[in-house]
Amino acid sequence: MIYYAIDAARGITDDTHICVSTDDMHIIEVVERYGLKVPFVRPANLATDTAGTYEVLLHALRFYEERDEHFDAVVLLQATSPFRTSGHVREALTLYSKDVDMVVSVKETDSNPYYICYEEDKEGMLHISKGDGHYTRRQDCPPVYEYNGAIYIINPESLKRMPMSKFTRRKKYLMDKVHSLDLDTMLDWKMAEIIFDDITL
Repeated sequence: MIYYAIDAARGITDDTHICVSTDDMHIIEVVERYGLKVPFVRPANLATDTAGTYEVLLHALRFYEERDEHFDAVVLLQATSPFRTSGHVREALTLYSKDVDMVVSVKETDSNPYYICYEEDKEGMLHISKGDGHYTRRQDCPPVYEYNGAIYIINPESLKRMPMSKFTRRKKYLMDKVHSLDLDTMLDWKMAEIIFDDITL
């Protein structure tokens, strides 16, 4: 899985600018066997089940800044998106500028809150989540997007000020649903195996 992320990164930059952050010695061995040096072992306090991506990114950014290496953008490529390619990353990079907090990859959501998502009121009755429910066809609803976990292009200065959840200046990079597949469950894994031979990476 991690090789796909490394390949996508190698398509946009050289190895000296690629950072794999992990505390797992087996992963480090696998990565270095692939020819990429792991610059540090992630601290134990950033390798727990409750550690957040924000803190991990800040740690990596500070590691480089302490060595007087500064970057125009931080590109986060999670290993759970094997169908994301360097071509996708290059396209997303064209949307980035220093006046935005982040460019983030998305897919159009299947569960549109104007049409199919409901919330429960105090009396236990369901009401449409967004809007007044006057849409009679899903095709007429405004498009709604969800992060697909594949690409985050982050302004380092924004990152140092606040977590990504607090960003207000975000641009979307739209991906199709197949390339957006994020492997979080065994069902996702099975789906990836089925489509792997049919997709052009």
